[in-house]
Amino acid sequence: MRTLVVGLGRAGAGLHIPVLSRARAAGTQLFGDEPVVACDPRRLPARRAGLVTTQTLAQAAALVDPGDTVAHVCTPPSVRTEVITELARLGFNRIVVEKPLAADTDDLARIIRLRRKHALHIEVVEPWLASTLTARLTDLVRNGTMGEVRSIAIVQNKPRFRRSLTAPGHPTAFDVELPHGVGLALRLAGNARVTHAAGYDLRVGDAVVARMGGAHIGLRHNAGARTEITSDLTAPVRERRITIRFDEGTATGHYAVSDDDDHSQLTVVRGGHAERVVLRDDSLTEWMIQAYRNFRLGGERGALSFGFATEVVQILSVGKNISAEPVVPAARTEATPQHAG
Repeated sequence: MRTLVVGLGRAGAGLHIPVLSRARAAGTQLFGDEPVVACDPRRLPARRAGLVTTQTLAQAAALVDPGDTVAHVCTPPSVRTEVITELARLGFNRIVVEKPLAADTDDLARIIRLRRKHALHIEVVEPWLASTLTARLTDLVRNGTMGEVRSIAIVQNKPRFRRSLTAPGHPTAFDVELPHGVGLALRLAGNARVTHAAGYDLRVGDAVVARMGGAHIGLRHNAGARTEITSDLTAPVRERRITIRFDEGTATGHYAVSDDDDHSQLTVVRGGHAERVVLRDDSLTEWMIQAYRNFRLGGERGALSFGFATEVVQILSVGKNISAEPVVPAARTEATPQHAG
């Protein structure tokens, strides 16, 4: 299959194109030998081997066969629906979409209608679900050797000042890191409902970016476990950590914090004994190979992954709505000044 990348920002030029090169080098026979075609009306990268750039989707469609091409939608969430609409009109029906699938439930409903009308096979980028670390954690949850899962805590922190201040493409902090965390929690502990959520602004000097400073969401899973997911986009350090508390121990995992490294770490504490392992974990490349394999196989695989992605959007939308509700202040006293929450 050939590849079209739509959007040459951080996701398209910085992640998808390099990962596609690694996936092709894996020799899976899933990827064509022809150059990758990329489209972005605002920016064209420096010329490089194996890449052909255009400024419109119509120009890109003239260079490939839409029926045998995977289109990667790497645009901000706010414009994804119109991009998917144009791709479907041009005949593309295999589509990779950056997370989250949609910015809200209204956009989600539009994408669901597009998928049905044009028989689209949509795969939403979820590298954590293809991670070696996630596979290890899933084994611990399912084999029962440490008892039942009681709680999950996921921390997703990174400083994101420049992108939030200069290139606002995400509506809220819920759309940046939390889609990974919510998807991971659902995979490990099953279906859940939102119990609480909060978000806050990014503030640097006199500059304020509404709802982009960070976010927090709490889940209660149908099986009884509770999950807390926090993301601070003003943190001084990067961290992607998960802690699972079982009846008889604790598992703490650290995912790679950037594309600079491809290793994760897992520490399991049980009976007073701690065991730590370092795992080779190029999860985005593995996810990409799996996605192209799903495109080749078709059938139920696409429906299952799409359904899972819609659950993530629905949970995030509930969290956004709760965090946007006005806070009713408690009774004021001279000893307890009120602070914005």
